Amino acid sequence: MTHPTGRPADKRAHRSAVPEGEHCAPDDEHLVREAERIAVAVGRMFPGLCEVVLHDLRRPDSAIRVIENNLSGRQVGDPATELGLRRVADPDYPGVVQNYSNRFPDGRPVKSTSIGIKNAEGRYVAALCLNLDVSTLSPLALTLANLVATDVEHRGESLETLRDRTGRELRSAIDSFAAERSSTPRGLSRDQKRELVRRLHREGFFETRSSAQLIADRLGVSRATVYNYTKRTHR
Repeated sequence: MTHPTGRPADKRAHRSAVPEGEHCAPDDEHLVREAERIAVAVGRMFPGLCEVVLHDLRRPDSAIRVIENNLSGRQVGDPATELGLRRVADPDYPGVVQNYSNRFPDGRPVKSTSIGIKNAEGRYVAALCLNLDVSTLSPLALTLANLVATDVEHRGESLETLRDRTGRELRSAIDSFAAERSSTPRGLSRDQKRELVRRLHREGFFETRSSAQLIADRLGVSRATVYNYTKRTHR
């Protein structure tokens, strides 16, 4: 068990739940001990927010071997969960069950991920489980959603462009369009010039009076031609 700071409340948080005198395959025990280190490190990275539990599936009746950020009230030596028992019974059970909905005993909503750990023979020997307390995040998510929400009446409609449509930016847009087609502005085909004018029109470059003449000069066409291209955008 740990305090919200992620530091162990007592030695049981890191004590092995393996009964004394009981022997295990050395390779399996090595896997579980490595998983212990991961559980402790991950738990201490998210103090008070994410409970990290390591289950020793070799002993389902006393499976919990490490628990960091104890948010569920369980203890080292407590039994495996239903998901752990499924892995014990079925080696083909999915190795990772990710981002599933869960709840702590007091009703707080949880986002959980369970990662099974298999030995060389393909049997599950442990499971590393992460339980994220989303009750503290939900109000923040709602606040952010309200903050970025826009008026339904104008949703999807561009009422203005908060950019300075200067001549320099307009020339840059024309030159970039031409460069992407390995051409100069005057070397663009008629269809390409029409496509460019339509794009500039959509992006708001025609809001200033001088823009049409600047585009015409850059493309080597008449101002009337530029306006004809823009009219076709409304057909």
